[in-house]
Amino acid sequence: MLCGERSDWRPENLVRLTWWTALAHAWPMPKRVTDHERHVKIFKNGRNQAVRIPREFELPGDEAILRKEGVRLIIEAKPPKSLLSVLAGLKPIAEDFPRIADLPPGPVM
Repeated sequence: MLCGERSDWRPENLVRLTWWTALAHAWPMPKRVTDHERHVKIFKNGRNQAVRIPREFELPGDEAILRKEGVRLIIEAKPPKSLLSVLAGLKPIAEDFPRIADLPPGPVM
């Protein structure tokens, strides 16, 4: 007979059910693994800890940003540089360009 059926509600069983319920609520239950999380192994790489990122979580590029929020470590893809920051990092061109004659505009049809 399953726990919770009518015959289990006798006084001698109520203590057992209460104890079991208290244990179930106090015992930490493992989190279910969803499509958005994976269990991974942490290993040593020299003096550093490392984690192998599964293919389905692969990040673009070859750099990432790691930050800590409480006890969580969050790894995010490094955002691409903006066009303004790329242009600001360019060196000026030392080449002289030839002059181009400014022609008058043609007739409008």
